[in-house]
Amino acid sequence: MRLYGLKIRIVNTGDDLVELMLESLHKENLQVEDNDVLAFASKIVSTSEGRLAKLSDVKPSEEAKQLARQYELAPEFAQLVLGEADRIYGGVPKAVLALKNGLLAANAGIDNKNSPEGYAVLWPSNLQKSARKIREEIRRKTNKRVGVMIVDSGLVPLRIGTSGLALAVAGFKPIRDHRGKKDLHGKTITITRHAVADDLASAAHFLMGEAAEKTPIVLIKEANLDFDDCVYGPLDMMMPAKECIFMGAFLGDRRD
Repeated sequence: MRLYGLKIRIVNTGDDLVELMLESLHKENLQVEDNDVLAFASKIVSTSEGRLAKLSDVKPSEEAKQLARQYELAPEFAQLVLGEADRIYGGVPKAVLALKNGLLAANAGIDNKNSPEGYAVLWPSNLQKSARKIREEIRRKTNKRVGVMIVDSGLVPLRIGTSGLALAVAGFKPIRDHRGKKDLHGKTITITRHAVADDLASAAHFLMGEAAEKTPIVLIKEANLDFDDCVYGPLDMMMPAKECIFMGAFLGDRRD
């Protein structure tokens, strides 16, 4: 498998991400081929779609002000989190843990890093629609059948730092189910499913970086995937809380 980080200029609302991708590919003397995968950072997708919130226009509620005091957030930012989150579980200074579209995410996916001064970036309003649109546009402009991922940074409990998380996938199956297969010693595998999209997202995220790298698109070649023509969103990659080892432990009975 080979990965190529694609540098582009700073994205503005209304920009054509596929055109920016093709310009970068041309500069790097790279070509898109069938069964390649293109990973797009969620921030540039959101920015191109106008999913920016001007903090000075946000009027914080009393609930937001309380949340802001509790977790050391700007009240306007806390109001955005309340508006985007399906549920808030708690948090630490500067971040709250929220459920958003079936995903556990810091601040419900809202971030003011790498956003214009005075603004915060929200996730795309319809992740599957965004992934489908990008894939179809690549097909229209290149005549190639590719996979597309929208990638954001995510967290793993008790581990320092961020890694990649696939928010939406178009063109390949994001999960590979190993249940019922045999392991090296002939034992039947009972619970293991491989989050191949998240693995790819982490590889892409490594090239994208978290600061001023200006590498928000990654071309992935020769990935061993199960390609299709479907689109998958967060709910297609989640499990019920009672089946999740972390949520099941924290929300159920605990032994100290």
